[in-house]
Amino acid sequence: MTDEGKLKLVANVSLLFAEVPYLERIARAAEAGFTAVETWWPWPEAVPAAAEVDAFVRALDEAGVALAGLNLFAGDMPGGERGIVSNPARRKEFEANLDLVAAIAERTGCPAFNALYGQRSPGGDPAREDAVAREQLAAAVGKLTGTVLVEPLGRGLNGAYPLETARDGVRVVEQVRADTGARNIGLLFDTFHLTTSGEDLTKVVDEYADFVAHVQIADAPGRGEPGTGQVDVAGVVERLWQSGYRGRVACEYKPTVPTEESLAWLSGVPRLGW
Repeated sequence: MTDEGKLKLVANVSLLFAEVPYLERIARAAEAGFTAVETWWPWPEAVPAAAEVDAFVRALDEAGVALAGLNLFAGDMPGGERGIVSNPARRKEFEANLDLVAAIAERTGCPAFNALYGQRSPGGDPAREDAVAREQLAAAVGKLTGTVLVEPLGRGLNGAYPLETARDGVRVVEQVRADTGARNIGLLFDTFHLTTSGEDLTKVVDEYADFVAHVQIADAPGRGEPGTGQVDVAGVVERLWQSGYRGRVACEYKPTVPTEESLAWLSGVPRLGW
């Protein structure tokens, strides 16, 4: 299969190469063959010190890899938070983070931005939270030159997160497109999360291929590398290709062995390449 017949791989350095400190993972990804990386928001606050951002961009430049995806600030992820987009009390925090994300994108050429929706607030008004999310996502679509991503998360693993199925995510995408007239917002298709929510991945591709803007792969259950669970990664990737998808495919899994060893599964998925 020629390179023209392959989807390009991305390393998610928030999960891969965790054997070394965070910034060193970018160079390790390059040494393993990746030409692009993606990452969750790398800092515990929405607006870190300028020197920290500079060090991140410098690590990308020194490794010679592209930044293919960046999560917006999602709150205290280790503490269980999964985004602030829908939280009315954190609008200023979101706005400040969005300005910084736009600046990083200008420096790196990053084309995709995962805006985790956020969980329902205890005692909050879901209708108000959804309205805030639409406003915030519309702001992101207007400010960022790349594609804003809406990600359903696995049922039962992420608290009161209201987007669990592909249809949940597509509904938000449709609403923001209708609100703004813009097309730079789409669905993040994550094999682990969708499988965890009980979705048939091939049916999701068949029904929502026109909305899929980015793909992340991990097996399920367990979120390990392909081959450790029940997901037919090769079949799903081929279905995506046949549907017309030509974007990147990110390895966003928790290796069960040293990261370089965990990449052995790639030999069984000829549709993927560097």
